[in-house]
Amino acid sequence: MTENVEDQVNFSQTSGSEQQTPHFLRDVIFHGKFKRLKALTPEENTRSQHGLFFQDGQRRVDYVLTYSVKKSSGSHSTRQSVHLLTENVVTRSFRHGPQSGGEKLRAKQTQRTKDSSSVHSSTVIDMELGCSGEIFNSQEDQKAFRREEFEGKLRDMGLELEKDEDGKIPGVYFVKIHAPWNVLCREAEFMKLKMPTKKVYEVKQSNSIVEKISTLISKILEPLHPHVEEHQPKNVKHLSHTFSREKQHLFDLSDKDYFFDSKTRSSIVFEILKRTKCKAKYSMGITSLLGSGVYTAAYPLHDGDIDEESADPNDRKLLYEEWANYSVFYKYQPIGLVRKYFGEKIGLYFAWLGLYTQMLIPASLVGVIVFLYGCATVDDNIPSMEICHPRNNITMCPLCDRVCSYWKLSTACGTARASHLFDNPATVFFSIFMALWAAMFMEHWKRRQMRLNYEWDLTGFEDEEDHPRAEYEFKVMQKSLRKRQKSQDKIEKLTFQDRLPAYMTNIVMMLLMIGVTFAIVFGVILYRISTKAALHMSSSLITRNHVQLTVKTTAAIINLVVILILDEVYGAVARWLTVLEAPKTDKSFEERLIFKTFILKFVNAFAPIIYIAFFRGRLVGRPGSYLYVFDSYRMEECAHGGCLMELCIQLSITMLGKQLIQNNLFEIGIPKLKKLIRYIRSKQGAFQEEERQKKLTRYETDHFLEPFGGLTPEYMEMIIQFGFVTLFVASFPLAPLFALLNNIIEIRLDAKKFVTELRRPVAARAKDIGIWYNILRGVAKVAVIINAFVISFTSDFIPRMVYQYMYSPDGSMHGFVNHTLSSFNVSHFQDGKEPMDPSHFGYPVVICRYKDYREPPWSNTPYELSKEFWAVLAVRLAFVIVFQNVVMLMNDIVDWLIPDIPKDISLQIHKEKILLVELFMKEEQGKSYIIDSSTSTDGKENCSKHNNNSKVAPPRSRRHTNSTKSF
Repeated sequence: MTENVEDQVNFSQTSGSEQQTPHFLRDVIFHGKFKRLKALTPEENTRSQHGLFFQDGQRRVDYVLTYSVKKSSGSHSTRQSVHLLTENVVTRSFRHGPQSGGEKLRAKQTQRTKDSSSVHSSTVIDMELGCSGEIFNSQEDQKAFRREEFEGKLRDMGLELEKDEDGKIPGVYFVKIHAPWNVLCREAEFMKLKMPTKKVYEVKQSNSIVEKISTLISKILEPLHPHVEEHQPKNVKHLSHTFSREKQHLFDLSDKDYFFDSKTRSSIVFEILKRTKCKAKYSMGITSLLGSGVYTAAYPLHDGDIDEESADPNDRKLLYEEWANYSVFYKYQPIGLVRKYFGEKIGLYFAWLGLYTQMLIPASLVGVIVFLYGCATVDDNIPSMEICHPRNNITMCPLCDRVCSYWKLSTACGTARASHLFDNPATVFFSIFMALWAAMFMEHWKRRQMRLNYEWDLTGFEDEEDHPRAEYEFKVMQKSLRKRQKSQDKIEKLTFQDRLPAYMTNIVMMLLMIGVTFAIVFGVILYRISTKAALHMSSSLITRNHVQLTVKTTAAIINLVVILILDEVYGAVARWLTVLEAPKTDKSFEERLIFKTFILKFVNAFAPIIYIAFFRGRLVGRPGSYLYVFDSYRMEECAHGGCLMELCIQLSITMLGKQLIQNNLFEIGIPKLKKLIRYIRSKQGAFQEEERQKKLTRYETDHFLEPFGGLTPEYMEMIIQFGFVTLFVASFPLAPLFALLNNIIEIRLDAKKFVTELRRPVAARAKDIGIWYNILRGVAKVAVIINAFVISFTSDFIPRMVYQYMYSPDGSMHGFVNHTLSSFNVSHFQDGKEPMDPSHFGYPVVICRYKDYREPPWSNTPYELSKEFWAVLAVRLAFVIVFQNVVMLMNDIVDWLIPDIPKDISLQIHKEKILLVELFMKEEQGKSYIIDSSTSTDGKENCSKHNNNSKVAPPRSRRHTNSTKSF
């Protein structure tokens, strides 16, 4: 076999140096060891054709690298580089070969390499590329050389590679990677993976009443569980332990092909790809190569097809049927199967999203009850009845200068009745309830997370130190080159002083982006003011009657469009700023990116809402002394029903618009559009007929899918939604209901995207949701404060209470409307600011009313703030303090009452530790028994030998004596 391969190598070198290494040579040579080719069975042939296995149909494809080559027509540089690549492949293939099998072949190959290398005169160390090689004449040659160097390093690490350069996608080539058993064992031990042992123990269920009730509920909810087969009973669990090659006998290795599943195999290969470097010190692995275009993509393969009825059963198809399907929206998620296929990090995201959606059910029910309470009591609300009373002839001051006329308070009847739907005593209860709901949700998630850690064998998992990022090491290299350090012993690192320019840029850009957000909010304010004045000048009666509704709705839509646009801009800016900082590890990069993105998007989404809730109507002034912007735009004021109704309109349009447009349409449309563009660019569209006749392989089909971009966008949209649900829930009790309806669709939409639209992500281990939990806690605490201020300052809850218990003559709400209105003498208008039509009602107006607590014009201190104003302000501030502290105290009580670790999980973890100790004690006892038995056996053998020698010795002595005597 060796001689045949030698002849083939000679043929490949002499028949034409312009060709790359033949495919059969790549299939024959692995780590310098020759393996005999054999005929494929029908099953192996089918498996290789599907693209999940190598051409031999036995070795599974664990990872795929893709690259594109722009072929030049016979250029001299291309011929030289291809010839060099051929030499590199053959030489590297035999570099670590056995001395006995390929010594003669390696000697001939080395001589041939020396002869051919004389053609290339200049060899240098290219530090920027990070590999040692030739000075090529084109960028494509440089990429090709870096690929060969990197793939040689992968072979040195023990991986097996197979290239496919005859695929059906023009211009795209594939490198299939397989990790053999010894590599998997080595890396699993290095990564400290927990694997199930042979030891199986029973998880005993407690006989408490709570457990019996839980079991009964589980049986009732059995139809809601997905039809996913369990490989073992729920009350039986394998004892897991960190994998060790020295203790392989402890693990169940009856079927080595499935001991490491596809998720684990791909994550192991990815770790090797990340840390594999070329010869230079600062050349990183696959991340750097993808960034520089040496490879165009790197991804593990999906298990198989999902659409075809004849497709083999696989986890992906099962997920598609029982999870990524809108027809099963009412069922629980198969979180265990999601974790098995996608890894713990993605499994935790969907587990968190599922729990959040479940917790929204009681919040939605209470919110609907609060809303229905407002609907049922609107006819009994005395302030609304007073405003809508037909005999009410209170004349109100103009809402704008000149063009606006006096108006009757009764025209605000509809707004006053609508405001009561959201501004009633029940909203205070609902705010307290939602604050406690947020605390319960956080505690429930901690317990759920701990249970998942136990079930997924992550209880002892600690985040290992991540590898430095390529960008970080490149900057360290630049720093070293600037200092002209020739010593390789001293390791440089980026200090605070090195990052100071980036930090300053971050601060300036973040403030600038926040300033842009506020500037746009201010622009929308000017739009409302100018549009209101223009509509009041309209000749149409219908237009003039619906000025408030038109202005509020259009302004809210403009805010929504701006928010959607700025969200995309801020996401790109946050990534750019994080790249400038050059964080050392991927975890640090992700956390900094999340923090910047959250700050920018949070301010972008809530700036218009915060303005309406806390600033609109409070920076207005009074008739005769209004506050103006640019000396011409009078600041807008709230309607008589208060700003709460406008806050509700803004909140509902922003929330529903973001969910429908950004979260759903964008998630469906953009991946499909990118897939179509990638399909067109690959020129595959011209071969549609051929594709129908000749099916693409698995790795070619996955190439057209959208790359996985991380979970940050998924978490971010849910965190922003959590803010809408908790921060201003006092003004919009239906927010939890709309969030629930959105999330029911969102779960299946995300599931379908992960299963069908995205390439399979590399499985990542994680024991929690990371920085997102801290952000959730922060939002929940801020929500308590904001809701206290909304109830106190935005709604009329406090003024109503103050009037009823301090100023009402009979303890009722009769006269409340008149109590909140101040008087103004129209003769005190500034010149040029009075209405153009003072006799709008057919008679001259002397006194008009406006909403404020001020002294009347006939008092000694006209238009000064009255004592009622200070009384109401004092009660408002007292309410904020009391509400905040009471709710915070109740949250702490909930946190204290509910333990973070469920009691049964704590007992099971303790039991596992005891079983592990017993397992290792038995192993040590077995080892000592074997050593003792072997020692005793050796002793017996020595004794028997000694006895035999002693029995044989006397005759020898006698013979010796006799011989002596005879002598």
